[in-house]
Amino acid sequence: MRPEVQIGDIIETKKAHPCGKNRWKILRTGADFKLKCENCGRIIMLPYEDFVKRYKRTIGHESAE
Repeated sequence: MRPEVQIGDIIETKKAHPCGKNRWKILRTGADFKLKCENCGRIIMLPYEDFVKRYKRTIGHESAE
């Protein structure tokens, strides 16, 4: 499955982050993805292959302010 995501999308992952939430905001796309946890604010970088494995669904989109 190739997820169609854009910068600013809010996604849900298959497993929760240690803080207890599984919602992430996409900050960067490409060969690797930069994600920010919606609960604790932690930022992680994932290679594309790992992102595809963890991705569950797109919840919505947060517009730039």
